[in-house]
Amino acid sequence: MPGPPSTAGAATSVRAALRSPRLLTREVLGGLVTAFALIPESLSFAIVAGLDPRMGLYAAFTMACAAAVFGGRPGMVSGAAGSVALVVFPVARDHGVDYLLATVILGGAMQLLLAAVGVARLMRFVSRSVMVGFVNALAILIFTAQLPQLIDVPWPVYPLVAAGLVIIAVAGRLTKAFPAPLASILLVTLAVVSLGLDVPTVGDQGRLPDAFPVPVIPHIPVTLGALATIAPYALALALVGLMESLLTARLVDDLTDTRSNQTREAWGQGIANIITGFFGGMGGCAMIGQTMVNVKQAGARTRLSAFLAGAFLIALSVLLGQWVGAIPMAALVAVMLVVAATTFDWHSLRTLALMPRSETVVMALTVLGTLATRNLAVGVIVGVLASMVAFARRVALIVSVTGGPERYEVSGQLFFASSGELVEAFDYGAGTGAVTIDLARAAVWDTTAVAALEAVAERYRRRGRRVSFTGLDAVSARFVARLRAALGEGGAD
Repeated sequence: MPGPPSTAGAATSVRAALRSPRLLTREVLGGLVTAFALIPESLSFAIVAGLDPRMGLYAAFTMACAAAVFGGRPGMVSGAAGSVALVVFPVARDHGVDYLLATVILGGAMQLLLAAVGVARLMRFVSRSVMVGFVNALAILIFTAQLPQLIDVPWPVYPLVAAGLVIIAVAGRLTKAFPAPLASILLVTLAVVSLGLDVPTVGDQGRLPDAFPVPVIPHIPVTLGALATIAPYALALALVGLMESLLTARLVDDLTDTRSNQTREAWGQGIANIITGFFGGMGGCAMIGQTMVNVKQAGARTRLSAFLAGAFLIALSVLLGQWVGAIPMAALVAVMLVVAATTFDWHSLRTLALMPRSETVVMALTVLGTLATRNLAVGVIVGVLASMVAFARRVALIVSVTGGPERYEVSGQLFFASSGELVEAFDYGAGTGAVTIDLARAAVWDTTAVAALEAVAERYRRRGRRVSFTGLDAVSARFVARLRAALGEGGAD
């Protein structure tokens, strides 16, 4: 059973950044630009959940800092995510904030339990087609999330967004020392303030906090009834948060060509949610869009940038709230549009005609499932199930039966999807003697396959013929011997 995480890796990364002025500058600026990107979404997700907007910022602060220290993926940013907001919304609506905070704490504890039993190992069942669908759905969600800021707004918003996009493109070509998104935010904000333009700002999204979060204890009855009320929502939070976080960690692994500790990430998410619940936050998980800002746009690679994103966020909100509130949403929309465009896997569109049809279907179902529910976790579950069905169908089709009428050879994987065809593959009317079925090139996986072999033997027995099964590997032979007694051995050997 995996143990709790060590923070030795975090310390090593921080020391490496502190020893290099160039690396330190990159990490600090990456944290700063990511903090700006965190603020509007954290506010809006809290509003979606019917909460005080400050609960979203508190969650972004504690999740980002705690996950950076205890998590397993350097550079990945956690915060108040939209998927978690959807999960906790009914708790806050029906039972109040105290029940919500207790749900977040219990959800974090469940994530620790899932980490202890090795839930991260389940990521091996997420195929590349699902990952491509996940990435493309994410890009579409990031893009569509910006549309409300581009509809029914003052006309200066449009040239400001266009200017922001141009600045990002030009600054990105001129230098890598200063993050292009941060340059865009600063210059667009300066233009709005200097010209006195009346456009939507960060302050319009919700009230920024005027104090740092302090520890709180949720006041709910310590009863089985209260536990039964919050447990289903806590489990949903734990599962959705872990799935989204582990997939994001895997995505960053691919982007940076490095490998992270996903079991440790599960531990880190649990610890972060427990801390968040005790500091009045709404809970959260990995923030995929903001992670892309940090890793892909700012070029950050260590835990320091993610930690500073949370620290900058709360410091800017509390100490410089008036200035932060004046940042035009157009500047942040430009950044997120670039994130959406660079996150989408355009290569997947060019290779659609070359991909097997089943992989295309899996990718499409992942995207459609996500867009229909606006929940990345649901889309991934749909994609994984579709992958399993496609795999079972593909494996079932390669089972073959050759030879006859007294001796047959079976090759392939025998399980529930291939067993029906197996029974019909023999010529029961041909020949008169005993029948030998060679299974040396086959593997028996489940009771359905054993039942199918017994059905074959039964059909021959009705014709007065005896069947012998030979060649099974040791594992399959023990499995068949154990199950044939329960199913009824009949006349086969």
